[in-house]
Amino acid sequence: MTTDVEGKAIQPESGSDDKKTVQNGYFDDKDVKDRKLTDWSGDWQSVYPYLQDGTLDQVFEYKSLMNKDKTAQEYKDYYTKGYQTDVSKISIDGKKMTMTFTKTDGSSVTHTYRYDGYKVLTYASGKKGVRYLFTATDSQAADNPYQYVQFSDHQIDSTTSAHFHIFFGNSSQDEILKEMDNWPTYYPAKLSGFDIAQEMISH
Repeated sequence: MTTDVEGKAIQPESGSDDKKTVQNGYFDDKDVKDRKLTDWSGDWQSVYPYLQDGTLDQVFEYKSLMNKDKTAQEYKDYYTKGYQTDVSKISIDGKKMTMTFTKTDGSSVTHTYRYDGYKVLTYASGKKGVRYLFTATDSQAADNPYQYVQFSDHQIDSTTSAHFHIFFGNSSQDEILKEMDNWPTYYPAKLSGFDIAQEMISH
């Protein structure tokens, strides 16, 4: 199902965003496939701390020079709003269908999920994105901030994710689909901040 939304497509972390690629939001709806949670299995870390400590400043400088549409500070402001989160780590076991969310204060919670399909979003720019939807099935998840979870990783079919944006809440999947400005972003936990910055620049 395709939904028209007023927001803007999430700009890929790497490279120019004007090439007609799937990652940049150009694809046919018929090419979108269902995916399993195993595509996101692993231990993941938020990139927000690396934005806060200046590690990603080189990425914003690079994007400013390459795209010439925003200053480095404007890029940093854009990604600050996007990356902001208090969830520092996410551990995903796709075979068990579980996700563990760990906050910056060290507290964590684990829930079991079911796959609820995907939604294709068409943005005001004409670009598109896909969100893959999961809903917690355990009774403890009711009214929990991680009851509904949506993944977006600039991919449209089964592939092991290299990084992802995540959306979650306890309102409804449809309500969370409206979130366009805050998209906490996660890279493999084994990577250093420098590694992540290089990944963003080199791809």
